[in-house]
Amino acid sequence: MPDRRRFLKSSALAAGGLAASAAWPSILHARRPANQVVVAVMGVNSRGAVLAESFARQEDCEVAYVCDVDVRAAEKTAQALWTAADGREPAQSRRPEVIADVRRALDDPDVDVLVIAAPDHWHAPAALMAMKAGKDVYVEKPCGHNARECEILVEAQARYGRVVQMGNQQRSAPESIEVIQAIHEGLIGRPYFARAWYANTRGSIGHGQAAPVPEWLDWELWQGPAPRTGYRDNVVHYNWHWFRHWGTGEICNNGTHELDVCRWALQVAYPTRVTSSGGRYHHSDDWEFPDTHLATFEFDDAKQIVWDGRSSNGYPLFGRGRGAIIQGTDGTVLLDRDGYIAYDLDNREKARRLVSQAEASMDTRGGGDMTDLHIANFLEAVRGQGRLNAPIHEAARSVILCHVGNIAQQTGRALRCDPFSGRIVGDDEAMASWDRSYEPGWELTV
Repeated sequence: MPDRRRFLKSSALAAGGLAASAAWPSILHARRPANQVVVAVMGVNSRGAVLAESFARQEDCEVAYVCDVDVRAAEKTAQALWTAADGREPAQSRRPEVIADVRRALDDPDVDVLVIAAPDHWHAPAALMAMKAGKDVYVEKPCGHNARECEILVEAQARYGRVVQMGNQQRSAPESIEVIQAIHEGLIGRPYFARAWYANTRGSIGHGQAAPVPEWLDWELWQGPAPRTGYRDNVVHYNWHWFRHWGTGEICNNGTHELDVCRWALQVAYPTRVTSSGGRYHHSDDWEFPDTHLATFEFDDAKQIVWDGRSSNGYPLFGRGRGAIIQGTDGTVLLDRDGYIAYDLDNREKARRLVSQAEASMDTRGGGDMTDLHIANFLEAVRGQGRLNAPIHEAARSVILCHVGNIAQQTGRALRCDPFSGRIVGDDEAMASWDRSYEPGWELTV
C-alpha cells in the first residue's frame, strides 16, 4: 500500500482545484527559514485544538497565535503546543501568543495564514477579514453560516487571490481520491444515485435560562457578526450548532462532509429540485433543527443525492455511523473515511481498500491522519508547490447544497433551483433565508 503522504503529494496536481498563489515568495520575511509558514488559529475549544497541533507539527510551520474568546481553551492549547505530552516531543519550540480578538493576529504582517474553527457564524466574516489583510485561509466547514456567505467567500477569493481551503478533509484521503477517480473512469458504470448519512446519539440540550456571562468568556466578541442576544446557559460550548442564530444544524455540521463526497462522485454542481422531511422527534428542548432529516437533491442528467441525518439515534447504516453509498448502472461503491468496497450488480465484491483507524469519524474533534494530509495539501498550495484538494469555489457548492436542504425543511415545500447558481427560483419567501442580518458594523462586503 503506498504511503499516504507520498500519495497525497503525487496526486495534488491531479486532484484539481485552485492554483496556488504566485505571490508566495514576495510575502516571506527574510529572517525566517525559506519556506516557513506562520499561522494564527481561531477557535480552539474543540476542533481548533486538533488543527493547531496538526499545523504546528507540519514541516516549516509555526503557530504564532492561539485565539479564543474562552481564555481557558486558549491557554490550554497554547501550553499543549509548547510542552511535551504522552511521551511525544512538543509540537513546536515557541509558545504561541494567546489573544481573544482575531484582528490582532490579522494586523501582524508576520502571519501568513488564518485557521478558522470558531462557531459557524464566524467562519465567513473571519475568512473575509483575513483575505482583506493579505492572509491565506483554512476554514472549517461549513464555509458560510448561510448560502450568501458561501458566495461572498468565492467572490472574495477571486478578488484577493488568496489560497482558501475548507476543512472537508476526505478530499485529501488517498482511498477516497482513488475510488472517486475509479468511479469517474467507469468502475460502476454511469453513477446516478448517492446516499449520504450520519447517525449519532446526541442528548437533549434542555431549555436554556438567562444567566450571567461566565468570567472566562468574552460574550460580546463570541457573538461578533451575529445580532446581539442575551447570554443563555445552554449555548456555549457546542450547543450553538442547534440554534439558527449561530449554527446550521446537522446537515451543515456533518452532512457537509458526506454530501460533498456524493457530489464529487456524481460530478454534479447544483440541484434543480430539493425536498425535505423530518423534525425534532427524539427530544423536546431548544434545538431548532431536525434531529431526523431526509433531504433529496435532484440534478440534471438524471442524478440524485439523498441526505439521511439522524442526530439522536446512532444505529449505523451498512455498519457505519457515517458514510456514502454510490450506485451506478454496473454496481455500487460503499465508502467512508476508512476506505471503500466496490460491488458488481450481483453484490459480489470487485474492489476494496480499507485502512484501520484512519480518522476519528464520530469524535467532534475529528483528528487523524486525514486531517494531517488535508493540512499538508493546503500548505503545499500556500507555498506554490501544488493545488488545493478542496478549493473554496468547489467547497461552497457542497455547503450551499446543505443550506438549501435546511431551507426546504424550514419552508416545508419543494424548492426549484437554478442549476448554474444553486439559487432558489420562484419562491421569494424561501430566498429570504439565503442571507442573514448582521450586528450593525459587521456587514460583509467584498
